[in-house]
Amino acid sequence: MEEETTIMAAISTLGHSQLSDLSYSIFSLSFHHRRRLCHLLSSPCLFFLTLHRLHTLSLPQKTLLIARHLLFSLHHLTRHFQPPPLRLPNPSTAINQRDLDAVLLLLFLCEAYHDNPEALERPHDEWRQVLTSICSNTTLKITGITGIFDGAALIPYIEMVTRCKRLVGIMGCGGKEGKEVAASPAAVVALPTVEVRGGGIECVICKEEMREGRDVCKFPCQHLFHWMCILPWVKKRNTCPCCRFQLPSDDIFGEIQRLWGILVKASGKSVDDEWT
Repeated sequence: MEEETTIMAAISTLGHSQLSDLSYSIFSLSFHHRRRLCHLLSSPCLFFLTLHRLHTLSLPQKTLLIARHLLFSLHHLTRHFQPPPLRLPNPSTAINQRDLDAVLLLLFLCEAYHDNPEALERPHDEWRQVLTSICSNTTLKITGITGIFDGAALIPYIEMVTRCKRLVGIMGCGGKEGKEVAASPAAVVALPTVEVRGGGIECVICKEEMREGRDVCKFPCQHLFHWMCILPWVKKRNTCPCCRFQLPSDDIFGEIQRLWGILVKASGKSVDDEWT
C-alpha cells in the first residue's frame, strides 16, 4: 500500500520520545473510538438511530463526514512534523458526538463489508448482532489488551487513515488539487511580529524595503512581509509568496492535502506524485 508506506516512512523519522508520544496519543484515541463503537452497538436505540441517519445522508454528505474524520486523524499524525504555531486546534476538525457515531459506524460497515460481504446481506434488523460479533472478535487486538502496545496501535490507525483517504479520493470531492484557499484566521493571528534589524530586506509583495526598526510579519518559513501587504494576501491564499509554504486553512479538503503533503515531505517522497 503506497499510502501506508508513506505514513510509515514519515513516522520512522521521528525521535524516540516523539514516537512514544504519538503512539500513546493514537492508542488513547483508538481506544476511545473503539469503546464508543462498542457502546453504539450495545444500544439498540442508538444503533438504529445512527443507522437511520446514515441512510438519510447523501453520498456527498457521507464523503464530507469521512473527510472531516480523516482531517482530524491527520492532525494527530502530523503534529510532530509542524512548528508549534501551526498545531493550533482547527475548527474544521471538530466533530460532535452525533457525527462521530455516524462516521464510526459508517467506517465499520465498510470494514465489515470488505472482510465479509455476506455478513451485510442479512436484514437490517440483524445487522447490530452481526456487527457486535465482528467487533468483539477485533476489540482485544485494537485496544492492546493482549499486551502489545509499543507501535502496534499505529497499524490499525494508519490503515483507517489510508481507507478514508482513498474513499475521499475516489469520490473526487476534494476539489482541484492546488486550488487557492484562504489561510485560517487562527493561523494568521498566531504569526509572530518581529522587528526588522539591519534593513535591506525587500517585501516581495509591494517590492519596497522594510525599514530598520519596523514591525513586520514572520512566516514559519522565516520569510518577512509588511503586515499591510500580507493580510490581503492570506485572505485569498494560504501560501507564502516566496516559497509556497502553506499555512493552515479552514477548507477541509485543502487542509487534507496540506497535511498529507507534510507526511509525504517527511517521508522523503515527492508531493506531486502522491495525491491522486
